[in-house]
Amino acid sequence: MGTVRRLAEEVGRGLKAALPRLRKTVVGKVALAVGAMIEVRSPNTAELATVLPLETQRQDMREQWLRRLLKNPLLVSATLLEPWARQALEQAHRNGQTVVLSLDQTDLGDRFAVLMLGVVVGDRTLPLAWRVAVGPANIGFSGQQAVLDQVRGWLPDGAAVLLLADRFYPSTALFEWLHGQGWQYRLRLKSNLSVDPGFGQIVTTGDLARGFTQRYLPNVRLFAHEVPTHLGILHEAGHQDPWIIAMNCPPTQATVRDDASRWCIEPTFSDVKRRGFQLEATQLQAPDRLDRLVLIMALAMHWCVRAGQEEARQHPPRSKKNPGTDRSPPLDL
Repeated sequence: MGTVRRLAEEVGRGLKAALPRLRKTVVGKVALAVGAMIEVRSPNTAELATVLPLETQRQDMREQWLRRLLKNPLLVSATLLEPWARQALEQAHRNGQTVVLSLDQTDLGDRFAVLMLGVVVGDRTLPLAWRVAVGPANIGFSGQQAVLDQVRGWLPDGAAVLLLADRFYPSTALFEWLHGQGWQYRLRLKSNLSVDPGFGQIVTTGDLARGFTQRYLPNVRLFAHEVPTHLGILHEAGHQDPWIIAMNCPPTQATVRDDASRWCIEPTFSDVKRRGFQLEATQLQAPDRLDRLVLIMALAMHWCVRAGQEEARQHPPRSKKNPGTDRSPPLDL
């Protein structure tokens, strides 16, 4: 429990500095929960409760403490994660770089669906915003817009954005939202979507891909609403399905391959699920409590990345000890 207490003290200092108006008791409890999550890496409240450095020795009281925390309406994900999310977005934009966001969904059996928007950091993403729905549902545009609007408000001024998303998400509403914001995008498409490629007839995206290893089609129109976009198609050897990518710019092989960065969210889902925090094993039944549990996991992930970056700056590899090679801004949370 000493390790959890030390972790909680570090996390608590960061939360106090970043959220000075948040109640001191809430900061302390969230910090303890994040410390326990880093130590145990489990969604099981009984396991988390075991390592909590509380005064009581009774396990039932520990579990009750944690259950009350997950029911606390003051734990608003957007509020608690905002300063950490802004920090991650600022770093992604340093030196004028394009901020790359990845939108994807994961299911927890047939109980919950979690839609998550993350920022690409190296070969993975950090969670920024999410929505929890009951059942294995495909969370539609209303949920997508909620997380997109949330993160849009946290972006650094003037930041260029590239959104990556899997083939379950593109819709007329999503395209219109992206066009309205001026965001770049690479959206993978299903093969059964109607498209007007300008050949005088309506076909499907699968028809356009059939028989081609590469194909680039500017100025097409998708869906019945004829949404303007560009298509890039790439079918690599050994892959059953081609990549059919809608994009905001003239299509090339390089712009099609931009979509590969979308897979950076998979390590994040692995961290949240089977290889990390084992979220699929949670016994929680209420979506609001699951949302707060995801918040605790997300704070743990941001804190671990923060700690790793600080360690790298203080003890850089030999090849990076040359002054000026690392110009990343210091973390101040």
